[in-house]
Amino acid sequence: MKPRILGASKIHESALKKAMEFAEVDVKPDLTEDDLVNIIGEYDAIIVRSKPKVTKRMIDAGKKLKVIGRAGVGLDNVDRDAAKAKGVEVVNSPEASTISVAEHAIGLMLSLLRHIPRGDRMIREGKWDRKLMGNELHGKTLGLIGFGRIGKEVAIRAKAFGMNVIVTDPIMTSEDAREYDAELVEQSDLLKRADIISIHVPALPSTKDIINDKTLGMMKPSAVVINTARGHCIDEDALYRALKEKRIKGAALDVYKNEPLERSPLTELDNIVLVPHFGANTDEGQVSAGMVVVEKIRHILKK
Repeated sequence: MKPRILGASKIHESALKKAMEFAEVDVKPDLTEDDLVNIIGEYDAIIVRSKPKVTKRMIDAGKKLKVIGRAGVGLDNVDRDAAKAKGVEVVNSPEASTISVAEHAIGLMLSLLRHIPRGDRMIREGKWDRKLMGNELHGKTLGLIGFGRIGKEVAIRAKAFGMNVIVTDPIMTSEDAREYDAELVEQSDLLKRADIISIHVPALPSTKDIINDKTLGMMKPSAVVINTARGHCIDEDALYRALKEKRIKGAALDVYKNEPLERSPLTELDNIVLVPHFGANTDEGQVSAGMVVVEKIRHILKK
């Protein structure tokens, strides 16, 4: 008898087909927690994306539940303590979106430095102003805070633009950095030297508000900040003040403290690019996210 998998979020069709090779799959997105509690007992596995939350109530109700699969990076919406207590394995697919997010970070740099969103708005408003002066990436120093999978891919692409790359990461060595033609430095040194600072760290106590009044004060007035990691990493009030007072040149954000972003003073500024946490949203990334997590679920259910 085949195991049963509940797709509580929409995942790519190719991943569904792969799952159907070894399991019965029901796709039921947009159910409430109560709905999920009522049906989870019938399933051996559940697949989610950033929603819905997999709560302790759901896990306790999952009498047959062996594995929770998150098609994506973060596990913020899974009660991992409850899962561990019940012996339910939790898997995700952080590797799937690496290229998508790395390219997105470069895209945000270009959008910010070349005023692409502002230019688009001008045309739509019937304005024609060619006086906006941008900056090249070529020759600039890119500072990467975090040098894991995504940071390394950003470094590769930055070198293709002719950028100098410096990195800071507590678990990396100078040899690791040199493999990517980058220089490992202390964070304080990076903040002082970098023209563009791009964040690529997980949400940990040590990474909370690493961009704050103090660290913003260490940056060049011409520096810009890019965040495609977690909103947790930036003190948004401090960033707003620094941008409004022109203490740094600009910022581009894909992630925020509270999502969706609502009534933020950041939206009043013209030296920031704001997009709605879609760095991993590419066809290729979503195919990979679904395929990777389905394969991990298959491996666990075969045990």
